[in-house]
Amino acid sequence: MGTSWRLVVVDPPEDIRETVEAVLARMVAEFSHWEQGSRIGRLNRGMLGHWHPLSPETVRVLVAAFEVHQASGGAFDPAAGVLADLWGFGPAGPRSDLPGAYAIGEARNMSGVRHLEFDRDGRRIRRREAVQVDLSGIAKGYAVDAVAERLVSLGIDDFLIEIGGELRGEGIKPDGQPWWVELEQVPGTSLAPLRVALHGLSVATSGDYRRFFERDGRRYAHSIDPRTGWPIDNQVVSVSVLHREAMLADAWATALTVLGPAGMVLAEQQGLAAHMVTRGEDGVAERISPVLQAMLG
Repeated sequence: MGTSWRLVVVDPPEDIRETVEAVLARMVAEFSHWEQGSRIGRLNRGMLGHWHPLSPETVRVLVAAFEVHQASGGAFDPAAGVLADLWGFGPAGPRSDLPGAYAIGEARNMSGVRHLEFDRDGRRIRRREAVQVDLSGIAKGYAVDAVAERLVSLGIDDFLIEIGGELRGEGIKPDGQPWWVELEQVPGTSLAPLRVALHGLSVATSGDYRRFFERDGRRYAHSIDPRTGWPIDNQVVSVSVLHREAMLADAWATALTVLGPAGMVLAEQQGLAAHMVTRGEDGVAERISPVLQAMLG
């Protein structure tokens, strides 16, 4: 996945590392669009119109991805890999110049779930156009869930798992306290940190400071609006979402980042615990959804 993982666990068995690494290897084999031999990699390279079988896990992730896509009005799109590649954030690697308007338009035409036929009950999918499925906005969160569910199935009830900044806490620490974590701080800001208790909860953060490039004094973030084909330029610096499932926290953090400040209205409608940091002429500001405000007391 191109990132690190960390597990804090009470009374771990000796083979805990091997257990976690086996789950993560399965995640890469299913969801990595960087690995040509993964299930998604084979789909992206396969013949158009050909049905590809899906595992129950991939069906679960795709169902969630399609639901967030619809609820967000297309701000989250699991089939925008062509756009990510065009801007230098995909497997093709970074680019040295900016894409032109025509190339962006063509990439938009070759992107989007409208080009996919997803048969949930039949556990299969096919592409009608040369669309590239890219689950990087949701699969890392699901990997957190998959590790957590595996540990619970083994009778391991008290732990904090983190993969690339996405976290899920289960049970309690030996001192009886829940797993307290601070929401990821935006570099260079002086906002007071927010501490949350991950007791059967997950948190995911999307930030424009993680991956970006600069040209002529402008920053181009890796968060691309699939509706326009351009990297976001909406004052959003970071979004954190708390949810029972890290998969949904991950997807919604991505969607709200793309939607911008107006996305906090949708967060309230969806009952999401969300925290957004924006940067404007008056400096940095934060927005907290009513659900998260209630959690913070």
